[in-house]
Amino acid sequence: MASSDLGQGRSLAGPAFPADDGSADPVLRALLGGGCDSEAQMLQALSEARLLVAVMAVADEVSDDGSDKSSHMAVVSMVNAAGEKGLLAFTGLDSMSAWNPEARPVPVPARAAAEAALADGAQALVIDVAGPARVVLPAVVLMELTGGQ
Repeated sequence: MASSDLGQGRSLAGPAFPADDGSADPVLRALLGGGCDSEAQMLQALSEARLLVAVMAVADEVSDDGSDKSSHMAVVSMVNAAGEKGLLAFTGLDSMSAWNPEARPVPVPARAAAEAALADGAQALVIDVAGPARVVLPAVVLMELTGGQ
């Protein structure tokens, strides 16, 4: 069988951000850091933005010696003192590493991060939780970002 026949005509989708090196968009970061004149301006910037969603390994089963027998990857969320859940996202690898250097980045459009937060029952999307400027987008803003989906 020829190697081109192995997939039977199927192929993997190409990366959504092929030239992405993990750097934060300086314009987006400036807007999120307080340089935004209006919610509409922020929504416009986010509608075109790439965010990094954090995923971490979660142990499913631990052996007697304390090592992982099996694990899975999961997106990361935080719960505040009021019990509200926020999905974590980051503008760049630097801000993700400042929070947790073991986190793995998954680049997604900001709209997809907002959709994932809402689908997971989160009340917010928390961007750059460890800085340089933490931004919490509440569910009402997430609904606007997703077009009410």
